[in-house]
Amino acid sequence: MTKIIVLLHLKPGKSAADYERWALATDLPTVRSLESVSAFSVFQTTGVLGSDARPPYDYIEIIDVADMDVFGKEVATEAMGRIAAEFQEWADPVFILTRDIEDAR
Repeated sequence: MTKIIVLLHLKPGKSAADYERWALATDLPTVRSLESVSAFSVFQTTGVLGSDARPPYDYIEIIDVADMDVFGKEVATEAMGRIAAEFQEWADPVFILTRDIEDAR
């Protein structure tokens, strides 16, 4: 299992309410429908524990991918290309691939 962690700031002029509406109506159901994805969640950051500092990102997405080879094929489709293009209108995301250190034993 690979977790993809997506860190993002909304682009200037983009509202949180509009982004969340798009994420709920389009992004979440589309990505969750992929065969390779076992879970997908979007979180709005609300603070930094023990600090008054602003969080370094507005939102965090976590995608649990059961099969990266299948995921690669699925995200290469025309439909996913449209979703990715829409996503790029909202933010300039950073996609981080991970591995669970307990699974590596």
